[in-house]
Amino acid sequence: MKILIVEDDARVAAALSAYLRQAGYAPQTVGDGASAIAAVGPDTEAVILDLGLPDMDGIDVCRRIRGICGVPILIATARSNVEARIKGLHAGADDFVVKPYDVRELIARIEAVTRRMRTAQPAPQEHSVVQIDGVHINLSTRLVSVEGAPIELTPKEFDILAVLARYPGVATPRDRIIREVWGTDWSGFSRSLEVHVASIRRKLDRPSLVVTVRGVGYRLMGS
Repeated sequence: MKILIVEDDARVAAALSAYLRQAGYAPQTVGDGASAIAAVGPDTEAVILDLGLPDMDGIDVCRRIRGICGVPILIATARSNVEARIKGLHAGADDFVVKPYDVRELIARIEAVTRRMRTAQPAPQEHSVVQIDGVHINLSTRLVSVEGAPIELTPKEFDILAVLARYPGVATPRDRIIREVWGTDWSGFSRSLEVHVASIRRKLDRPSLVVTVRGVGYRLMGS
């Protein structure tokens, strides 16, 4: 998932970027409002926006970005007053956290917002099919084939593959997969996840397709 970080404090931006990258995300940082508006593109999947920017107020940046696209926007700022929250939400923000915040909560909020967006707005048809290493994954019809031959996956196996297929090449954390597939944060499903991944590799006959990323989770990557 590509996340745009809009933060004028270079140290804060660097620390947040490093944490997100370690968690399997693809962060991009900018330090002012004009750069933020220019950086938002079709591949931007979430924006973390500070309000205290050097060239314009973050509320205006939020309003400008919302006028361009419907990307999820999470405001992260030191402004804790209710008025700032109301202005941000009216400008089009999807959520609001006050500094200092726990990065784990920030990530959980980003995932919650993007999950709601995916539920409310199904992926366009042109992005519903993923093809990699001879494997054809249709996210809309839930059909999988290898070199044209249909493969029968269990519902949980397909759900796991679909989570990875949405971001091919990106390391997806175990807890995120468990949260999206099982709907819980309970780590007890970690062993079940391993078993399902092993079954996916066997059924697809592509041992190198689902790569284990040590200490993080899994990545969909063809040989």
